[in-house]
Amino acid sequence: AGGLGRGSATSRLGGLIRSITALTSKHEEEKLIQQELSNLKAMVSAPSTTLRLMKECMVRLMYCEMLGYEASFGYIHAIKLAQQGNLFEKRVGYLAVSLFLHENHELLLLLVNTVVKDLQSTNLMEVCMALTVASQVFPLEMIPAVLPLVEDKLQHSKEIIRRKAVQALYKFYLIAPNQVQHIHDKFRFALCDRDVGVMAASLHIYLQMVKDNALGYKDLTSSFVAILKQVVGGKLPIDFNYHSVPAPWLQIQLLRILGLLGKDDPRTSELMYDVLDESLRRAEINHNITYAILFECVQTIYTIYPKSELLEKAAKCIGKFVLSPKINLKYLGLKALTYVVQQDPNLALQHQMTIIECLDHPDPIIKRETLELLYRITNGQNVTVIVQKMLDYLTQSKEEYTLINIVGKIAELAEKYAPDNEWFIRTMNAVFSVGGDKMHPDIPNSFLRLLAEGFEDEKEDSQLRLHAVQSYLALLQDEKAVYPQKFLQVMSWVLGEYSCLMKNVDPEVVLANLHRILKSHATSETKAWIMAAIIKITSRTTSSETVDKLIMDFSTSLDTCMRQYAFELKNLCEDRDSMRKLFPVDASCQDIVVDASLSFLDGFVAEGLGRGAAPYKPRHQRQEEQLSQEKALNFEPYGLSLSQSFSASGFPGRQSPTGLSLGSDISGHSAEVGQKEANSLKLEGVKKLWGREGYLPPKESLVENKDVVKPAVESSTSVERTVGHFALQPEEEIPSLSKEEKEKQQLASTLFVGLGLQGNISLMGRGDANTQKFKRKSKMGESQNSEESFRIQSTASPPFTPSPDALSRNKKPFQNNGHLRLRKASLNTSETPESKVGLDRSHSLPEAGLSEKLLAHRFSPSSLFADGNMEIFQPSPNTQPVVQKQLSLTPYLPEEVAKYPHSEILELCGNETVTLHLCKIWKEDSFVLFVFLANKSISALNAVKLEFEPSKHFKISENIGCHFAEIEAQSIESSQKCVTMEELCSEGVLSGSLSYHLESETCLRFSVTLVLLDFIRPMKMTTEEFGKLWLSFSNDVKQNLKMTSSQGSLSVVLNTWQQTLKLHVVDIIGNEGIAACRLLPSVPGLLHCRFHAGMLALWFRSPSSALPDCLLYQCQKVMGET
Repeated sequence: AGGLGRGSATSRLGGLIRSITALTSKHEEEKLIQQELSNLKAMVSAPSTTLRLMKECMVRLMYCEMLGYEASFGYIHAIKLAQQGNLFEKRVGYLAVSLFLHENHELLLLLVNTVVKDLQSTNLMEVCMALTVASQVFPLEMIPAVLPLVEDKLQHSKEIIRRKAVQALYKFYLIAPNQVQHIHDKFRFALCDRDVGVMAASLHIYLQMVKDNALGYKDLTSSFVAILKQVVGGKLPIDFNYHSVPAPWLQIQLLRILGLLGKDDPRTSELMYDVLDESLRRAEINHNITYAILFECVQTIYTIYPKSELLEKAAKCIGKFVLSPKINLKYLGLKALTYVVQQDPNLALQHQMTIIECLDHPDPIIKRETLELLYRITNGQNVTVIVQKMLDYLTQSKEEYTLINIVGKIAELAEKYAPDNEWFIRTMNAVFSVGGDKMHPDIPNSFLRLLAEGFEDEKEDSQLRLHAVQSYLALLQDEKAVYPQKFLQVMSWVLGEYSCLMKNVDPEVVLANLHRILKSHATSETKAWIMAAIIKITSRTTSSETVDKLIMDFSTSLDTCMRQYAFELKNLCEDRDSMRKLFPVDASCQDIVVDASLSFLDGFVAEGLGRGAAPYKPRHQRQEEQLSQEKALNFEPYGLSLSQSFSASGFPGRQSPTGLSLGSDISGHSAEVGQKEANSLKLEGVKKLWGREGYLPPKESLVENKDVVKPAVESSTSVERTVGHFALQPEEEIPSLSKEEKEKQQLASTLFVGLGLQGNISLMGRGDANTQKFKRKSKMGESQNSEESFRIQSTASPPFTPSPDALSRNKKPFQNNGHLRLRKASLNTSETPESKVGLDRSHSLPEAGLSEKLLAHRFSPSSLFADGNMEIFQPSPNTQPVVQKQLSLTPYLPEEVAKYPHSEILELCGNETVTLHLCKIWKEDSFVLFVFLANKSISALNAVKLEFEPSKHFKISENIGCHFAEIEAQSIESSQKCVTMEELCSEGVLSGSLSYHLESETCLRFSVTLVLLDFIRPMKMTTEEFGKLWLSFSNDVKQNLKMTSSQGSLSVVLNTWQQTLKLHVVDIIGNEGIAACRLLPSVPGLLHCRFHAGMLALWFRSPSSALPDCLLYQCQKVMGET
């Protein structure tokens, strides 16, 4: 019977496939599939359908879905089959669920208990299926329910279970990295697992973690190198070979990890030189997979700290790719050359003729990659030729993506390297014409801003604007020409602002051209731009027949907006004096003061409240109150012990503590982990999908990816000698060339000018402030902080008095705001340095209530502000800060900064000439990095630059670096930078570079680790305020933690968190407690915890979606340490 059933199921599916393949049109296929879906719907809905028949229906439904036809009626039956069937039926149910549902589907909530049960099963197949579905479609908010079970599977005796557990944890790390940070140590065991498959699966997690924080995994470099040596040496089982290449995908993963670990680190890079050399040598089989390995080797070699022998071999490898007749290999060579050209610009000279030939290659992908390479080597000498090549390519290509990409590159090159104003305007006109309305809106906006703000030279500003006006008037003379709408908007704005610069042109001519465009093919948005330009031009004239005609034409227009514009223009023309005041000449850059708080309405609001009007309540608060007052479904959990505090009743003047508009969703990330009471129904963890106004869709966040520019790396000397010989070959030694070859040689000389050994041209992606044609002015109204300097006086000797020469040298300005200059005594003084002053740790900063806009906070005694390697210094409240006697180049904090809690001063980098120190300052409302630059040499340092690299996690206020024109001999300069956390993380690295000029240019690299606790401050509030804020936050996370007897009671745990995590304990009621903190500048984080039966149930809420996860990880970390 079983055989007949299986044969019947196979025959029905086979019959369906044969019927579809025999059809001749798409219409017939749709008709057949719809009939099949109708039959299946009736079959799965029938109560008499057995599980075996349901399994057959699921297979046919999966096939229909794979063809693109929706079968949503079967989703719930797939979940039932995974819950109720035997092993074979459960396998089909899980497979159907993974194909039917996405990770945000509401029905996945019904599968959680099934996955938990199967993870606890003794049947290996059930455990494997549960781990597979958890790694594919498991929802974010349900991760805490299965995480402990998946974690336990890392120690399973079967390697397939351990491998699938690692894959599931990798999925969890991608969607919720903070929830798996406490098991990072267990990943190390997976890396050293005796099974190769488990080890290979762990590399995916490590690649992602090393991308996020390479500094934290430097100690594993030797392990990765050892694994790669075994792989390259063929020590793995033959099952992992692919076309006789040992584990190629494993090699690629390891090479990428090594590249990230060895970047700008000589000591770490030295460990991997031998294995990289071996990888290059062994990857000699002519197969696509070996080409992929070679490409990754080249990228790794040029990413890590350079070694001349490896660079030479990598350059030869790139040459083989570029010169290959195969299109795929040629593309790979161009891709590699594009990647390494910024580290070794001379490498492009070896293959310049090949690159020229690729410009005319019939394959469009080769052309596009060649243009990308030319974009990377653009400088002030070859910009005109490269831009022209890009424009020629755009006239042939019709791909929208290519158009948007290359148009943006042309605009960037034109602004940075324009040789003159006329060429710049002509090029931007071509960009607007070719790019059309598909280009990114930032391009015209940036161009208009450039014209409005101007440059450092007022004469240059006028000339550029005049060129633009002349160009646009000439273009508008052609009445048959049709221009894109964005180009018309740019034209109208420029003519409206700067047409007055043309003294010999009658404004009536400009108005006539704009009127003609207005009546022809302009869109409603373009008409608004044109009308604004006409009003500006009209304000500078006494009368105009064109304007009178325009008012007459559009006063009776069917377009409501145009009729409104005409009415406004008519009334403005009747009062010319007011019109000139409203539209002054060249006032586009004047700052407009906007009162975002609408304080001018305060009197009106106060008057209304005095008459008994109700205060304003946000929309989400009104909706919550309606749901609580009316007889409607209540989605809040029942039986909360703090129900009185958490009442949904409003209170006057309630505002969001973050100043943001909060959504009405309740618990987008909750999980059912709380302790159940015997006689109460709880709905914790249930998503609020339906509200008073219908379905409430989930909110998704968008993440922007930022490109990271690679630093320049010196090339090998042997390659430079080869390039130099190639580039300097005498012309008379070249054999007779054809006309076509001579044209290519001439084109190469224009494209690659400035890339020789003597070239001093900066490439795209490098800092090149000197060659930039247009330098924008700084924003108007920016405050300039004055330079402060003071001298250190010693109690043991007379104050140090600088010499007149030193005073004259100090008059040289340096380019930075907010620096503090510390002058030091001579190194040969007879004084002895005084030891560090012991400071009282009992001091704490004052607390402030919620009424002060949540900006004040409190430091509890002996708070830990950073990792355990830093010592915290806090001044005594009863004594004035004592300044350390400074007799050597030892940095110290000035008096006005030393009063704040701070870390010890650590050395970041240095050599025999200069040393860089850093100190963390934890102020009430900010986190500050205080850096010291000590010049230990007997000569002054010139052009000193301290720059921080952009980071996705952190943002430095104002400028990301500081420049010093000169640092005197044996003296210290200092600067402070305020840092905020842009993207939440438990720990991140802020890197930078220090460069200076002393006989030659020298550059030092440094990095500093910042942790989440650096940006957390306690937030004081009452229990009532806590309850009201709790209801307004929609993002939450729950988790159960086991407590041992040594960890004490709830109050002991909360006090520990208060000391270590800077939480403010709001209240403790019986076995429940609440606490609050604040992420700088003003993002609240609320905690509700409940202790019962040896378990501590934690519930975090915040307006930030990531903060609850981060706080949960910190609490787990502290609990584990105690």
